[in-house]
Amino acid sequence: MKLTNQIQRHSFSKIRKLLEMPDLLEIQLESFRRFLQDNVKHSEREKIGLSAVFLNVFPIIDNREEHILEFVDYSIDHPKYTVEECKERGVTYSAPLKARLRLSRKSDGDEGFGETVESDVYLGSLPLMTNTGTFVINGSERVVVSQLHRSPGVFFGINYHQNGTELYSARIIPFRGSWVEFTTDINSVLHVYIDRRKKFPVTTLLRAMGHGSNLQIMNLFGFSEEVSVNSKYISRYIGRKLVDDVVNMETGEIVVERDQELNEERLAEVKDAGVTTLNLLKVDDTVIGYDILVNTLAKDPTRNQEDALLYLYRELRNAEAPDLDTAKGLLERLFFDDRRYDLGSVGRYRMNSKLNQTVPLEVTVLTLQDIVSILRFVLELRDGKQTTDDIDHLGNRRIRTVGEQLANQFSVALTRMARTIKERMNLNESERMTPQDLINVRTITSVINTFFGTNQLSQ
Repeated sequence: MKLTNQIQRHSFSKIRKLLEMPDLLEIQLESFRRFLQDNVKHSEREKIGLSAVFLNVFPIIDNREEHILEFVDYSIDHPKYTVEECKERGVTYSAPLKARLRLSRKSDGDEGFGETVESDVYLGSLPLMTNTGTFVINGSERVVVSQLHRSPGVFFGINYHQNGTELYSARIIPFRGSWVEFTTDINSVLHVYIDRRKKFPVTTLLRAMGHGSNLQIMNLFGFSEEVSVNSKYISRYIGRKLVDDVVNMETGEIVVERDQELNEERLAEVKDAGVTTLNLLKVDDTVIGYDILVNTLAKDPTRNQEDALLYLYRELRNAEAPDLDTAKGLLERLFFDDRRYDLGSVGRYRMNSKLNQTVPLEVTVLTLQDIVSILRFVLELRDGKQTTDDIDHLGNRRIRTVGEQLANQFSVALTRMARTIKERMNLNESERMTPQDLINVRTITSVINTFFGTNQLSQ
């Protein structure tokens, strides 16, 4: 007689079931599978999970730029024991994680990296998920609970000052990196906060990003219209405001200041100064929030890109920048370096949808277009043309599954290890140095063991 372990279910109900019971473990199992990508060739692996962590941390270059450690591939061996054996022995169900690393060294007199050593390096044991979506840690079965958290993207809101004034704000929440918040104050000045530290006028940030003059900032928002002084229709523009100072190019003297209305007397002064073009404020429906921008420019302590970069460095570091390149590097690392700042594909998708943009989903750092669109949205919000977001709405939250949580832990561990590797590169003068000499396995194992052993989401 042939025995079978398959159990057949018989239903005696009169009403037929319309849907099959879904696989309730699919989210956990698929998340871990995408994190690991174990059975996928290196060349075909997506930049997600463990693969993304390695690619974000490597290559590692020492301070003297004499050594470079590059990531080639990773592999996961077979576990030593089965799940049942691990429970009986009181050990963790895991498999060895190995990474193939390439260490290159500059030869004397060579500009490029010549001498190369490539080897497989053991990075510790990686706990594996069982077929039931659990982990066996020290013989005990544990499960990593999915976390409901605030989704990356941009969120708009309204707060109220003590005197009842409405304060409009926008907050950019990244997957990884600095939080940025734009907000108006009671004087209708638009400020920016980075990581909730000191505030400064938003025009300072725009100047630092390459739009150094007042006119360039006005053009970003489409407020300016250039007209010829010698046009036969110039009289039509009488009564319009100037969006930029009119300067006599020979003497450097300001003939007419910004935000003044053009009249016959001022027009004559402009012609006498030899000025040929004027930049006037547009008079159509697209001009929203001009007064806020004028107030913000008045509060801006900087006048060009160089001033703005040095000012930002001073405010964020509480010290003077040694040179302009250092100040520029700080701004680059804050928002435009994908190793330090990441909106994630979800954050980029939500931002594009909210701001009606077409920035590619692969671009997960901030762009100038993002910032200008967000500021324009804040101005439209103040004008009553847009609505705020409910941050507690489930549509603005997402599930952080086990694979994503493990990727975060590995990112922390490898970032710490990268600092140790740099230190060892700087101290080690040996020409026979190998990748194994630079790796400290305990850095990774301690972070992973702490996560599974003490984290509140590991139960």
